[in-house]
Amino acid sequence: MMQTAPYRRLSAFRRVLVVGAVLVSGSVCPAWAEESLLPVPQSVSVSNGVAPVGGGIQIVWDTRPSPLLLRAAARFTTRLTAIAGSAGQGAPYVLHVSAGQDRAYLSVDEKEHYALTTAATGGRLEADGPAGVIHGLATLLQLVRAAPEGAVVERIHIDDAPRFAWRGLLLDVSRHFDTVETVERQLDAMELVKLNVLHWHLSDGTGFRVESRMFPKLQDVGSHGQYYTQAQIREVVAYAADRGIRIVPEIDVPGHALAIVRAYPELAAQPVPDAGIKGENLNNAALDPTNPQTLRLVRVLYGEMGGLFPDRYVHTGGDEVVASQWTKNPAIAAYMKAHGFETAAALQAAFTGEVAKILAAQGHVMMGWDEVSEAPIPKNVVVEPWRASKWTGSATRAGHPVVVSAGYYLDLLRPSATHYAVDPFDTKADGLTADQLAKYPPKNPDFFVPFTLDEHAAPLDEGQKALVMGAEGALWAEMVSEPMLEARLWPRMAALAERFWSAQSVRDVPDLERRLPGVMTELEATGLQASQHQEAMREAMAPGRSGPLKILTEVTVPVRNYALNHLAVSKGEAMLSAPVAVADPDAFAAMRFNAMARRYVQGEAGLAAPLRQMLQRWAGNDAAFVASAKGVPVLEDVVPVSHAVGLLSRAGLNALDGREGSAWRLDANRLLQDQEQAFENSVSMLAARHSAQPPGGLLIAILPGVRALLTAPRP
Repeated sequence: MMQTAPYRRLSAFRRVLVVGAVLVSGSVCPAWAEESLLPVPQSVSVSNGVAPVGGGIQIVWDTRPSPLLLRAAARFTTRLTAIAGSAGQGAPYVLHVSAGQDRAYLSVDEKEHYALTTAATGGRLEADGPAGVIHGLATLLQLVRAAPEGAVVERIHIDDAPRFAWRGLLLDVSRHFDTVETVERQLDAMELVKLNVLHWHLSDGTGFRVESRMFPKLQDVGSHGQYYTQAQIREVVAYAADRGIRIVPEIDVPGHALAIVRAYPELAAQPVPDAGIKGENLNNAALDPTNPQTLRLVRVLYGEMGGLFPDRYVHTGGDEVVASQWTKNPAIAAYMKAHGFETAAALQAAFTGEVAKILAAQGHVMMGWDEVSEAPIPKNVVVEPWRASKWTGSATRAGHPVVVSAGYYLDLLRPSATHYAVDPFDTKADGLTADQLAKYPPKNPDFFVPFTLDEHAAPLDEGQKALVMGAEGALWAEMVSEPMLEARLWPRMAALAERFWSAQSVRDVPDLERRLPGVMTELEATGLQASQHQEAMREAMAPGRSGPLKILTEVTVPVRNYALNHLAVSKGEAMLSAPVAVADPDAFAAMRFNAMARRYVQGEAGLAAPLRQMLQRWAGNDAAFVASAKGVPVLEDVVPVSHAVGLLSRAGLNALDGREGSAWRLDANRLLQDQEQAFENSVSMLAARHSAQPPGGLLIAILPGVRALLTAPRP
């Protein structure tokens, strides 16, 4: 019998759980359980112990399983072996599973609730539908761990369901193509953290990535030879469906259309630019909305794609349409005047309405980026706010369903903690601030107005909240090659999975940061290849001598807010095989050091030894890195960063050792200020555009910990 534990003893993780969660009494609650679960369940009770599962876990079906559920069980068993090892000779742990029927499976109305109990002698998983079984098995996998006496499972009861029905990941395969195998690995990881929508960005200026039999030039001319055959698309859609994941395709019209107009230039609003010209903006090319053949292409192409993608929703883009593409075309300008379209936005709204009608006739609902809502459009069009959180307010006020991506752009290279702090309901969570605009006045202020934070934005009322279907993390791939993809997506996408699933009150950043390394370990044990690809990239940069680079990138992170894109203007694709390409936005070693340093100065004296060990490792790495970098330009570029890491690490050691004197402290503080300024130089899109960036685009991530050691009262 479990009893209630005193509230005051609960960690921040447990305090956010719903009222009524039961926690076992006893001197110590198992910390491992709370650190392993991500997303945080709706309600949870933790028992005072574990149950052995060294003999494996045997699933017994209390309701007739479908082939889909049998495949889910087989995946679970395979993953269990990867995490806990092969089953031993003991009796298996029996898990009884029952699942209700769900005709709405793979829709926004599907049943995702489940209840999981793992008792001493066996477990039970009860789900309202197939999605709940998939989620419950993912949770159970997180509760299993290897132990000296053999694999064990935490004894626990969970009652769980998501906060939002739409929990998505946008994968951009137009800018850098990803193979089917890579896409499927991301689907496996999505399943394990309960994400349920892959928003597949399949066309843009760089390439059109789907085989079209109706318009074969799209792949023959517009794909550069890299595209998915229709058979491959069907394979991926089925693979995703098995894992409870819907695939929503995005094929952009009328802007971001260079790949389309290269194939069919007669549909272009302007002469088709040469994609090989340096500095050419591949996003600018737009279709001619006044050409009847444009809507014919839309009708036929989307109809063909609808046969490949069964989901109800189709994303048509609609963002960043450059007005001059239309206003500087005499025929389009004359059409606008004749039909009373005073602005390009008004013309786009009319075009959007026609596209929405086409999709509706084909049984689909249109989605578009927030630009489509700048003029009146049909209310059933789903708006995806991306430029600032205020667009969630304006779109829902106009009656549109919304899927939020503002604040969740992973290509901004912000850390998990920053994205995690943004709530989909918060209309003031993301946007350029007045202070940022004042510090870096843009040359074209009108361009940045849509990206600004509205300090007077009203909070969503209950009716508006009901229109928020969910949210998506987005990774645009201009600066993400296929080998970089998994480390750029994960673990930050796991943090967003929790933001989209768990209660709004789940906001404990230190707790999240404690759990992320464990989640990443699980994802890699079950198939993700982030570390493997990073190791290969480091070895390619410094064959046989990549160790010092690995140590340097433990404590460095990439510059943020598109500063890396600006650096790439002069260096191009070389940035994708430089140290910054293997530096993670979440540097786990640096995060751990910073947290330990804070605790040390607050009185945990026992942390001095591990802190000293870490600082010695980084201080000693400088000479080794300099030697390894000799003759390798991309490594030589970041030698100044290595020097700075070494100097800061030695300053931290001096502080730990209580070294007397002021000169070294002055030097250390000066260096800290310089490195902190480097962070400020990419703190916003405007700062990133106008400020000098550190060598190779690397920021030093141990600054908070070193400063804490330097400013702590001396013994």
